[in-house]
Amino acid sequence: MTKSKPARKVKPAVVATKILRKTADRPKAIQSKPRANSKQAEVVGLLRRPQGATISAIMKATGWQPHSVRGFLAGVVRKKLDLILESEKPDDGDRIYRIAPGEPSKPGPKADRSNRRAA
Repeated sequence: MTKSKPARKVKPAVVATKILRKTADRPKAIQSKPRANSKQAEVVGLLRRPQGATISAIMKATGWQPHSVRGFLAGVVRKKLDLILESEKPDDGDRIYRIAPGEPSKPGPKADRSNRRAA
């Protein structure tokens, strides 16, 4: 003779839709400036300097690996913070990255950027 498990209580659909409505009614969080003492703020500060920063300088300042620095530059600086990131490679040195003054790099909504790779 085996014992059967007690029946699980299922939330009614009405309660689930109320929860969904509450989360849908909330305004989306607006991207704010990074905190003053964060690694993100430190890297953005390095990139805003006129001389810019190399990957090795950012690695030294944050303790990150090179792939993490490159991912941060692409994912956070370019996409999330919507900043223009310039890159130059001098003949005798490492690539230098800097944030360019001016308009954001994104032309519009994500749908508009979908054809960018085809060009």
